Amino acid sequence: MRINAIVTAAGALGVCAASAASAGTMERVMEIKTKEWEEARAKGLFGGSAKYRKVTKTNRCINGVATDGDSAYRCNNVNLHGFLSHEDLGSSTKAGNDVWGWTSPTGREFGIVGQTDGVGFVEITKNGNLEYLGRLDTQTTATSWRDIKVIGHHAYVGAESPDHGLQVFDLTKLLDVKPWWNPFFWKPKVFDKTRDLTALFTGFGSSHNIVAHEATNMIYAVGGRSGANARNTSCAGGMFMVDVSNPSKPFSPGCIPHDGYVHDAQCVLYTGPTEKYRGREICFNYNEKRLTIMDVTDKANPVVISRTPYVGFAYTHQGWLVDETMTFLLLDDELDERDGTNPGADGRTTTYIFNVTNLEAPVNTGHYKSPAKSIDHNQYVVNGLTYQANYGSGLRIVDVSGVELDPTGGNFEEVGFFDCHPEDDDVNGVVAFLGTWSVYPYFKSGYILLNSIERGIFSLKYTGKKAKY
Repeated sequence: MRINAIVTAAGALGVCAASAASAGTMERVMEIKTKEWEEARAKGLFGGSAKYRKVTKTNRCINGVATDGDSAYRCNNVNLHGFLSHEDLGSSTKAGNDVWGWTSPTGREFGIVGQTDGVGFVEITKNGNLEYLGRLDTQTTATSWRDIKVIGHHAYVGAESPDHGLQVFDLTKLLDVKPWWNPFFWKPKVFDKTRDLTALFTGFGSSHNIVAHEATNMIYAVGGRSGANARNTSCAGGMFMVDVSNPSKPFSPGCIPHDGYVHDAQCVLYTGPTEKYRGREICFNYNEKRLTIMDVTDKANPVVISRTPYVGFAYTHQGWLVDETMTFLLLDDELDERDGTNPGADGRTTTYIFNVTNLEAPVNTGHYKSPAKSIDHNQYVVNGLTYQANYGSGLRIVDVSGVELDPTGGNFEEVGFFDCHPEDDDVNGVVAFLGTWSVYPYFKSGYILLNSIERGIFSLKYTGKKAKY
């Protein structure tokens, strides 16, 4: 099913010009990454199942290492429960990117594993092992940038591939895949990208990230570089709105070009301390050069609440609210460690802390420095712990629960980690775009999915202490 959106035209020539001016940074980042990945491929790091064998039993973190055969991963308070290479998940390109999860109505847990040529579906068993069920191939061409989010029982998949659009896939189809019925002759199911989709929304072309807001049944495709939401259009690479109240009939109320290119965002129904915005749909946008907060309640008239730059910015990438009070958030900058902007100039992963008590005047109150050198990519906060995907240094779990007591981050503490990229361990990390792309820490079972760019999907479990405050 193909569904085209009618995009509301916006007189945004000034925004387009500003967006185009910053396009060079994004293009530079993508060129650097592509070059590093090509060099890593030439060295054999994208070796697939021949290089990275399956892990089918629990490997506890003992004396700082989780070992399985020839593989040894540095760790602290994180056990390794399962691993499948990208080739094990049916990928011919053997390279990964984003990851998200879904829990069925009966409590079964599934992972949607992003790859350059599609997504693979895995089930996380009761002991944390990973069982490959099948895959959904890319809608058009392969790309290193693919993103997945879930609302209800549907996965929404976007990609940087030209004309890819938004794949809408009913995850309950996975419940009918039963490999244990005939394990000797069973083969994983390759879902048809026409017949097996609930819908294919083609109102926009490519996207860099997919932002999902379940409370309002809205998908925001951000970071468009081609098609109706590209930088050089009236949408200016901003948030392209898709209403998925009916997953089989998604439609677009329009796009939001007000602050140009949006790299990533988190949207919430606001319950924080700025009284005038309570009950409104507020999005915290990470817009290359700053934190931008928007009120998107009225889809026909979204409003910029504030734009906040910060000292040390190089490429504002992603971030997350610390807790339900909505008073602080953590922000990732993807280029500060590489470009040497203070405070990230020493190469140690730097997380910026913002007090957003007043949505109209956020304040950068401090920063947290990781013990390891690495570039930060994505992070999600659960019960006072932030689960960071920091490229070469892997999953880093940091207790941020004391941020209100010390907004500078002085009481932040790393309480666990799992390093999936041993190649740089002997120098305490290298500032490069290899290793971890993203993590998913929301399963009730406590299992965490980590998607490695060159290796595959890991099933992990944190065994350390709960948040202190």
